[in-house]
Amino acid sequence: MRFRVLPAVFSLLLIAGTAAAQQRPLVTEDPEPVGAGRVLLEGGFDLAHDYENPVSGLKGNLVSIPTIGVSIGLSSIAELQIDGGIYNHLSISSRDARAPLASLLTVTGDSTHDVSNATIATKIRIMTETASRPAIGIRFATKLPNASNEKGIDLDTTDVSGTLLLAKTVQSIRVVANVGAGILANPTSGVGQNDVLLYGLSFARAVTQEAELVGEVNGRASFRTTAFPGTESRGILKLGGRYTRGPVRFDAGVFLGLTTIDPTIGFTAGFTYVFNAFTIP
Repeated sequence: MRFRVLPAVFSLLLIAGTAAAQQRPLVTEDPEPVGAGRVLLEGGFDLAHDYENPVSGLKGNLVSIPTIGVSIGLSSIAELQIDGGIYNHLSISSRDARAPLASLLTVTGDSTHDVSNATIATKIRIMTETASRPAIGIRFATKLPNASNEKGIDLDTTDVSGTLLLAKTVQSIRVVANVGAGILANPTSGVGQNDVLLYGLSFARAVTQEAELVGEVNGRASFRTTAFPGTESRGILKLGGRYTRGPVRFDAGVFLGLTTIDPTIGFTAGFTYVFNAFTIP
C-alpha cells in the first residue's frame, strides 16, 4: 500500500532535550531492559477512527480498553514481555461482503466486541551504549491467536518476529531505531505466509523535569505483489507526551495512519509504573 507523511517524523529529530528509555505511548522498543528484578506495568486505552479489517470486511471506530503490558526483568540484560488487552469494541460503519472471511461472521448488529490478541516477547540487550556506539539489543516475539474470526475485529493467527534494536542519546535526545522481520500467517486459509519488514524510529525529548515530548513512525512493509489480506503494509505516525508524577508516568498521544487501510486518526492514553519486585540470586 502507498505510504503518506513519512518525512514528517524525521524533522522532529532535530529538537534538543533529555529523555529516558522508551515507554508508552511509544511501541518502538528501546534495547535497554527494565532492570533485574524490576517489573514494569502499563495500562491505557486506544481509540481508532476508520479501523479496517480486510479479512472480515468490517470497518468502523475501534475502542480498546484496557490495553495492558507487563515487562519482567529476568536479569540486568534480559526481560520478558506480555502485552494484550481485554476488550475491543468496534462500532461498524461499513461491511464488505466480498471479504475472504465475511461468511464466518456471527455479527448481526451495528457493533461487535472481542478480546485482543496477546503478544509474548523476550528482549535482550547485547551491547551497552558508549560515546562511539549505540546500545544494541534483539527482541523475539510471538503473537497468539486469542481473537476469533467470527467477531471480525482481529485475526485468528499466530505470527512470529525478530527485531534488531538500536538506541543512542544524541545531544540530549533519545533516538531509537528498530528493524527486523515478521512471519505473518495467511489468515484466509492458514496455508502460506507473508514475510514482512518491520521498522520503527522514535524520539523522546524532555521539555521540563517532569514532561517529555515523544514521537515515532512504526509499521511493517510487505513486498509481495499481492499480499494475503490482513498481512498488507501498515504504518502509524504518532506524536504525544509523557508526564511523571512520583512513581507513575502518565502519557497521551495522537496517531495517524500511513496507508490507506490504517485508521485515519486515533488517540491513546495511559500510564506506566515500575517497581522492584524481587531479587535476582
